[in-house]
Amino acid sequence: MKIEQGESSLISSSTSISDLFFTEYLSQANGDFVKVYMYLYFISKYNNDLKINDLAKKLELPLKTIQDALKYWEEQGLLSRKGQGFVLTNILEIEIQKLYKPKVSLSPENMKAISDNKIRSKAITAINDEFFQGVMSPSWYGDIDLWFKKYNFDEEVMIALFRYCFNRSALNRNYVATVASAWNKSKIQSFADLDAYFQKQEKLNLQCKDIKKKLRLTRNLSMFEEAYVEKWIMNYGYDSNVIDLALMKTTSKSNPSFEYIDKLISDWHERNFKTADQIKKYLENKKTQPVQTETKSGKTSKTVNHSFKNLSDFYVNTDDDE
Repeated sequence: MKIEQGESSLISSSTSISDLFFTEYLSQANGDFVKVYMYLYFISKYNNDLKINDLAKKLELPLKTIQDALKYWEEQGLLSRKGQGFVLTNILEIEIQKLYKPKVSLSPENMKAISDNKIRSKAITAINDEFFQGVMSPSWYGDIDLWFKKYNFDEEVMIALFRYCFNRSALNRNYVATVASAWNKSKIQSFADLDAYFQKQEKLNLQCKDIKKKLRLTRNLSMFEEAYVEKWIMNYGYDSNVIDLALMKTTSKSNPSFEYIDKLISDWHERNFKTADQIKKYLENKKTQPVQTETKSGKTSKTVNHSFKNLSDFYVNTDDDE
């Protein structure tokens, strides 16, 4: 494998890496991958042949880690294959292409909008100073302007978006874009929308913890289970009192599933029940209604279910909701 860059002398030379590497690539890369890239960048100046096995020994890394690192940097566009080796790509050229390459639904006029809008310019400056120490890559400007146009976020929401990702140590473009898309799907545009969204999320988190405790689960809820809880709270508008009624129905189940609980709650929602009191009344009435059974002779007889002193007794003695 041969890594090329240019001619130089080891004693008199130094290795200088573009600041763009630190602003655009460093935070997202695995530490060992960074180690590999830095050494390749250094050794490329001497046009030496370097075997992957020797590189693994030199850096004291497993061979697979070296192979994964090469693949990673190739995917990032910082390495390109040439014969049996690689050529280091100029980072500045990559970022210039990102900056001036037309984006989906982003016209040249929109690229200039960020400087024409003083309020947005202040928001961008605040993002640059607070989260990038004043050295935000130029390519971020186009992305931020695109999100302004695409999602119609106000300036406070955009700043909150970066703060949210920064606090989770995930200030990379893919993650920020994913969160921005999720907020858009939740119809967030103003800071008031965002505040209401966070309140709902806090309510959802507390409810998940409460369900976990009441079901005596020793694990966290899966993303699919959390989706059920979100549906009960966000879509159906039910509070913990209603959800508790469904949880009580699981006392007769050895291994209750969220699908079972969802079936109960969805049935109540389809019946247009709004409160726990409405559901309790429905369940009590259901227990006292005559049940038709067919005898061996083919005749139909009616029996009346006995009511229970309280709802807990009902749940303990009931295996289904029919």
